[in-house]
Parts: sequence; structure tokens; C-alpha cells
Amino acid sequence: MDKISRRQMLALVPGVMAAGGRLLAATPVIQVVKDPSCGCCMSWVAHLESAGFKTSVSESADMDAVKDAKRVPKAARSCHTGTIDGYVVEGHVPASDIKRLLQERPKVLGLAVPGMPAGSPGMEVPGGRTQPFDVLTFDGQGRTAVFASYGR
Repeated sequence: MDKISRRQMLALVPGVMAAGGRLLAATPVIQVVKDPSCGCCMSWVAHLESAGFKTSVSESADMDAVKDAKRVPKAARSCHTGTIDGYVVEGHVPASDIKRLLQERPKVLGLAVPGMPAGSPGMEVPGGRTQPFDVLTFDGQGRTAVFASYGR
């Protein structure tokens, strides 16, 4: 077998070599915990997968305990909680904002879309009705700030 360079070998692995030859880290897996009776969570997971994320889904009957352990502020909570590369992702956060979070790496615990706003990823409704919503950052003290706004 012919010898190949490390660069050539990495180019054979999907998602590792970017255009221009710049090396990229493999996409981390988003680990999602959902309530066993919730259906919209899997629609959000499908949104993430269609955007190129890998996912792992588990269920918990005590989602408040999951959110407490991840330090998600009560006012920022939704129906499912994910973790990716050291960050928490709460609720129906658009995949584009998760990608931005991973690129910018702000000093926060994570992102949240409080509640379950119509039209957010996984909460699409017939007729395309949407509610304006914000994607918030949150920190360990429960402080939040707007990271992105939709429909405003």
C-alpha cells in the first residue's frame, strides 16, 4: 500500500477537512433528554439532524431534576434539555444558533428558548403560524441575555 500523508488521510474522513484544507474537529453529539410523553422533542431532534448534528436521545420521568442538575433557570425552561461540548441547550433552539454558540464559545452555561413557541424548530404548526421568540444565553447565576431574536 502506498504511503499517504496525514492531511490526505484526514481528507478521507467526512466532516474533518474543510474547503481550503483547514482541519476541523468532528461534530460533537448533542445528548438530548426528554420526557417520555413528549412528541415535539423528536421533531426538534429531526431539525438538528437535518442541520448535520449527531444526536443521542434518552428519557427521564423527572425533567425538573435534569434541568436542576444542568442549572437551567426556571424562567428559561422548556420541554427537553440537551448538552453539547460543555454547553446546555434548553428547548427549541434553532440549529444555526447552536452552531454559532460552538463557534463563538461565549462564557455561558448554555442557550434556551423558554416555553414552546409556535414556529420554533420542532414546534411548526399547520398554516405556518409563528410566535416571536428569543434565544437566550444563561449563566450559573441564572442571568439571561438575548442571543438571537425571531419574528420580531
